[in-house]
Amino acid sequence: MDGESPERLLDLYLSFLGVEKGLSVNTREAYARDLHSLFDYLELQGLNNPLEVRPEQVRLFLIGQHEQGKSPRSLARMVSSLRGFYRFLVREGVLSSDPTSLLEAPKRGASLPKDMSIAEVDSLLSQPDQSTPLGVRDQAMLDLMYATGLRVSELVNLKVNDIHLEVGYVVAYGKGGKERLVPMGEVAVERLKGYLYGVRPALARGSKIPYLFLNRSGKKLSRQGFWKILRRYALQAGIRSRITPHSLRHSFATHLLERGADLRSVQLLLGHASISTTQIYTHINRERLKRIYDRYHPRAS
Repeated sequence: MDGESPERLLDLYLSFLGVEKGLSVNTREAYARDLHSLFDYLELQGLNNPLEVRPEQVRLFLIGQHEQGKSPRSLARMVSSLRGFYRFLVREGVLSSDPTSLLEAPKRGASLPKDMSIAEVDSLLSQPDQSTPLGVRDQAMLDLMYATGLRVSELVNLKVNDIHLEVGYVVAYGKGGKERLVPMGEVAVERLKGYLYGVRPALARGSKIPYLFLNRSGKKLSRQGFWKILRRYALQAGIRSRITPHSLRHSFATHLLERGADLRSVQLLLGHASISTTQIYTHINRERLKRIYDRYHPRAS
């Protein structure tokens, strides 16, 4: 590789990422953009050969990216891009030392999950057409998910025997197969009764499949299948923000806390192993309270 131009070396690196590392086209294109940003910065600094870059120049480049408003996630990816390229050059014998060896990726921090307002949830849950068998099924699924805060994997893996309508509880199996009991609420119980006794037998077509929620072919509903159903109803409801199955789980937790539930109880309902995971919802509440204050307090601004 001696004598190769920086652009040619970059092409070889990107090819290496695709062939040897199996990275997607989108990821490789992102890495290429990051490296071209560095090359452009160095050229503005009078250094036309990025192979001669010094560690302090790389740090100044990243500081500049931060000052331009790059998010911690973008900066972390950028550090990964630069590290990977220069390590590749050292490994191939093009460089004797790595100018990025002392770089540290910025901490990304916990991202705040997307939750829906109560009005959005109400609108979403009113979309299924209960005059159709699949509409009855969808209504039961959506109501159950919002009533319990189940993960989508827990929802689609529920079995008929996990539902206890007489006492209003569902047995959920979370990460690591850990079992927990979650109350359902009267609305979800009634929706499930309508599905279990009025629709599921026809979907099952006489089979003894144990799973609670079935697709139109009588097979277990997949995570992807549920996501498509949710997306369709979110569009019908006119919800513009991106809604995922986790949005219902987040909304479940947020709405409980807004009405006075204690964090420990929400932790148990969600099946979080550590309360620190649940504490992210307290950040959401603080942000919402701040918005309410700014909007309604006469001396907020």
